[in-house]
Amino acid sequence: MTRSPHLLRIALFAATFAAATAYAATPDPAKTRTYIDKAWTTLTRSQDQCNALTDPKIVGHPVLYVPAEMKVPPALADIGKRCGVDIHPLPRVIQQLGDIDATRLPAQGLLYLPHPYVVPGGFFNEMYGWDSYFIVLGLAADQRGKLARDMVDNALFEVEHYGAVLNANRTYYLSRSQPPFLTAMMATVLDDPDAFASDAERNTWLANAYPLAVRNHDVWTREEHRAGDTGLARYYDLGDGPVLEAQNSDDFYVKVIKWLRAHPKDDPGYLLKGAQRPDDAEAARLARESCDVRASKVCLGNWYDGYRLTADYYHGDRAMRESGYDTNFHFGPFGGSTHHYASVDLNSLLYRYELDLAAFAKRLGNVRDTERWTAAAAARKQAMDKYLWRAEDGMYRDYDFVAGKPSPTPYLNTYYPLWAGAASPQQAEAVRGKLPVFERRGGLSMDNQPAGVQWNDPFGWAPTNWLAIKGLDDYGFHDDARRLAGKFTATVDRGLADDGTIREKYNMAKGNADVRVSAGYSENVIGFGWTNGVYLKLQEILQKNAPAQKQRATGTAP
Repeated sequence: MTRSPHLLRIALFAATFAAATAYAATPDPAKTRTYIDKAWTTLTRSQDQCNALTDPKIVGHPVLYVPAEMKVPPALADIGKRCGVDIHPLPRVIQQLGDIDATRLPAQGLLYLPHPYVVPGGFFNEMYGWDSYFIVLGLAADQRGKLARDMVDNALFEVEHYGAVLNANRTYYLSRSQPPFLTAMMATVLDDPDAFASDAERNTWLANAYPLAVRNHDVWTREEHRAGDTGLARYYDLGDGPVLEAQNSDDFYVKVIKWLRAHPKDDPGYLLKGAQRPDDAEAARLARESCDVRASKVCLGNWYDGYRLTADYYHGDRAMRESGYDTNFHFGPFGGSTHHYASVDLNSLLYRYELDLAAFAKRLGNVRDTERWTAAAAARKQAMDKYLWRAEDGMYRDYDFVAGKPSPTPYLNTYYPLWAGAASPQQAEAVRGKLPVFERRGGLSMDNQPAGVQWNDPFGWAPTNWLAIKGLDDYGFHDDARRLAGKFTATVDRGLADDGTIREKYNMAKGNADVRVSAGYSENVIGFGWTNGVYLKLQEILQKNAPAQKQRATGTAP
């Protein structure tokens, strides 16, 4: 997700939430469970509530946009008056992602969604793309099927009216999506007995949702999202220049330039010489080679020591935000080369997505589409085996299709193919053998390359821990899954005992929420939607009966 913190708001939110939560003297799963029960209510938003309409990340008068083809309901107009929110239609009907250039809107604002939804927490006061999958898993596990279905219906509404499942429902996200979990969300609610009143209602819902799921898949096969001629996909934002949610240069971009100037040997070519106050001729050059200094005050301010950032860096920065791994040093410094990679995670998700579409088509009696999506998944797996599987390393590696070589360092997304079912038994066994690369006291770290940013070692996250653990469990490595589930849930329990909160991310080496990031985004937001959901799912793994098959010892780190 994209982040632009306002520290005062975070401090006030943290103080308020902590005061309302009884601090635990010692780690106690029962107290963690109580926290999560209360948090679902705390984190639920509905657009008939004034607190759902504000954006802590943007300074300005709140605006709510509705689809151009939709008439503003009278009740919504009344809410606008009551909450002091301006309500406007979008300027045109959106046929596909990127149809509206958000820079041309008179003001940035919230995008209308018809149903309640759970937000991550803190200044993330909207419904996020990939967060929502893990939240939906938790809601279903907590027998809140109606709210889980509401969130999936909102995601489908985004596809229908905004062109894709968005990074989040804000206008400044109209140029990018996030990791594609839509069909997995759909499968979760289809399997939930509380989400539908009858099988007939369930089947009708699927018939209406299926074509929208196909439309969302189309986003990832567009030219912009193709990873060269590999047959694989890449992350790519359809906008240019600095992201609109960045309110000033010093928050992030100037820090990137300063770091690159201090580490010239590590600059992949992201820096470009340029004046601090360009004349018209140089401004025209920068509009081609960097960003439009005449149109964006943030672009103009992105200068330090005679240097600016290249247009290619900005594309990589935007792609990084679509990937959800913001910020990392795995896909280049500050993720600035993300768009050069066919990543293991994205293509694993699309493989699973295509299998889901095949299953949905079969359920609907659509034989042609069943065959189509089965073939698409098989072709993707073949390409993954060719470009992403590294037999000599015993793991999957992201592939830099621009340079024509795999990433030189491991990343935790090597376990995504297990979650997706794309690995052979031999590949799964090899990847399982690499757990010592990632396993720490508190769970699975993103990699073994400390970089001072949140998506690298020693930090770990609920989503990536869940996908790895679930993948291992699905391939029969039950002891590993239980051990890792125990580690991560214990980390969450310790964090709650320390300060009475559940956090966005954790320190895997220490096994607590002590996260100190030196470069890029640094806050550890409380709430927290996806951690709540994953905690409940990991508890399910821990509560399973002991597996019948005894695994051999793995030699993983304590």
